[in-house]
Amino acid sequence: MPSYVKFDVSEDLEDQTFEAVETARATGELRIGTNEVTKAVERRNAELVVIAEDVEPPEIVMHLPAICEEKDIPFTFVGKKDDLGRACGIDVYAASVAISEAGDAEDMIEEITDKVKTLKTTE
Repeated sequence: MPSYVKFDVSEDLEDQTFEAVETARATGELRIGTNEVTKAVERRNAELVVIAEDVEPPEIVMHLPAICEEKDIPFTFVGKKDDLGRACGIDVYAASVAISEAGDAEDMIEEITDKVKTLKTTE
């Protein structure tokens, strides 16, 4: 597990995260790519940040968990950047994505956030 990954995510939570990203893509708004995600977090325009675990070099996304915690923005992890890119509706990988407007994914994001809080307190 890369050093920036703060907790283990279950397969169910990962699937739910992909579903939330896909729903937000269709009915809300995404910020795709680490530069866009960083700007969204710094401006507090992110409802949920999703970070891939297989990013090379890890320095590309290593700062994201820390700034998310600083700005009190929930974040979670998924295993593969290819799958994250696909969920975003792009043909290339995505190291990270921020859901900036939830659209119909609002309830899913709330549920994901609650699960992540539980994971963080048990780790």
